[in-house]
Amino acid sequence: MTQAEKNKKIIENILRRSNTIMTILEALERYSKQDSTFKNYYLAAGCINQTILNDFHGFNLDFGIEDYDIVYYEEDTSYEKEDQRIKAIKKKLMNLKDISLDIKNQKRVPIWYYEKFHKKKKDYTNVEDAISSWTSTITCIGVRLEEGKMIINSPYNLDDLINMIIRPVKKETTRLHYYAKAKKWHQKWPKLEIISWSKEK
Repeated sequence: MTQAEKNKKIIENILRRSNTIMTILEALERYSKQDSTFKNYYLAAGCINQTILNDFHGFNLDFGIEDYDIVYYEEDTSYEKEDQRIKAIKKKLMNLKDISLDIKNQKRVPIWYYEKFHKKKKDYTNVEDAISSWTSTITCIGVRLEEGKMIINSPYNLDDLINMIIRPVKKETTRLHYYAKAKKWHQKWPKLEIISWSKEK
């Protein structure tokens, strides 16, 4: 077994012990089978890496997770279509209490980002492209189920997550944003090692 395979097995074993994560993943898989247009999706970012960090710190697996990001890619970028998706997915997860769901069509992100911040963001080609642009290597992770098998998308591999390292991804993140996030995470998960912005290309 390669190191990459070992890392994946460690991550999967931890995620499968999280009732919240598995409830969401199983609901999304059922939804994708019912709606053939919902295929390019993941449960992603903080809820995934923070579940792993909680296990490594000996914390409850749900500790410190502010929201659960569900990201997908759909050509229809209308507000109405995204709103329809959000309502449909939230209905599937009504049994999960006291958690916040953040559901976004990544094809639509550059549109509302420009409207809100008056800054252009490049169009993503698919949901994997979007995931690869997020703040740090441990943030750039997405998970879904296919016939019960766990699919893990991690464009920068899983080494940093396994070793509890925060490393910047400079595709879209600024130095200030990176350090703000890193400081916030380090306060919750103190075993994290923060890699200096200047050390990375």
